[in-house]
Amino acid sequence: MLQSSVTTVPPVLAGAAPVAYVERDGTVESVHLGTLATRDAAGTPAGPERGDPDTPFFPRSTLKPLQAVAMLHAGLDLGAHDDAELLALASASHSGEPGHVEGVRRILAGAGLGEDDLENTPDLPFGEQVHAEAVAAGTAPSRVLQNCSGKHAAMVATCVAAGWPTRGYLDPGHPLQQRIRATVTELTGVEPAVTTVDGCGAPLFATTPAGLARAFARLAVAAPDTPEGRVAAAVREHPWWVGGTGRAVTRLAGAVPGLVAKDGAEGVLVAALPDGRAFALTVLDGSPRPLPVVGGAVLDALGAGSPALDAAARVDVLGHGLPVGRVRAVLTD
Repeated sequence: MLQSSVTTVPPVLAGAAPVAYVERDGTVESVHLGTLATRDAAGTPAGPERGDPDTPFFPRSTLKPLQAVAMLHAGLDLGAHDDAELLALASASHSGEPGHVEGVRRILAGAGLGEDDLENTPDLPFGEQVHAEAVAAGTAPSRVLQNCSGKHAAMVATCVAAGWPTRGYLDPGHPLQQRIRATVTELTGVEPAVTTVDGCGAPLFATTPAGLARAFARLAVAAPDTPEGRVAAAVREHPWWVGGTGRAVTRLAGAVPGLVAKDGAEGVLVAALPDGRAFALTVLDGSPRPLPVVGGAVLDALGAGSPALDAAARVDVLGHGLPVGRVRAVLTD
């Protein structure tokens, strides 16, 4: 049998610290390690931090609002009537609920395109309930149902607006992806050390937690008539379009007025308050479980606490179906 082993500690692990404890009946059962960075509108630390905020990592779908900014700069036009909702959908990892799917089709139709113009990975809906319903109905995976289809529809619509070819739009050398890379670099202040392929097929640019927090801080305070300000307004005003019913990112955004929030695969969460104070969190084991808990604790430390936030951020540990413990954030040693 082939075996492999790691002989050196990866930088992402060396730069990590505990960010959450999982308690069962008052006893710590497990620990989530991660990295937390906070930044204000000036790009300086704004609150609690954990680990090394300058450790490179893959931000996954938390890049989507930045990708949407790049697409607006390139000429993306979603129509005046539907602009905000569909712009939020372009920034989304949506649950695949009927409204999400219909919105993706509206983006495509507005550019004179169809589902065959998408090049993302076919999949079933991401949301737990709609996924189960799709399986029960025998639904086949499709590109429009996949959780990144809003971004991909906006990508091909951007190509039409800019006069770029739609075929091959996922190639890192395509003008669209070059524009996105430049925008991500400019907003984060970090030159991507690595470019890889995300789960949906799009190029994925490495950054740092500090860089990601800096980028969202800039979005949150941008002038309303700029691409950055338009994306921030869409995400903060339409959190259901960004996630879906019951999703943690949607609950957090609904609990904190004016919050610009986005989650990503492998345990990533980023959010910014209206005044530009922002945080970026990455959980090293890839689990989304502690994201709302730690995110809620950071927002509370930044002065945005409320009973609504407490409810949105709570994650219980169950025993025989009943709460016997909780996931608790660790913001200090």
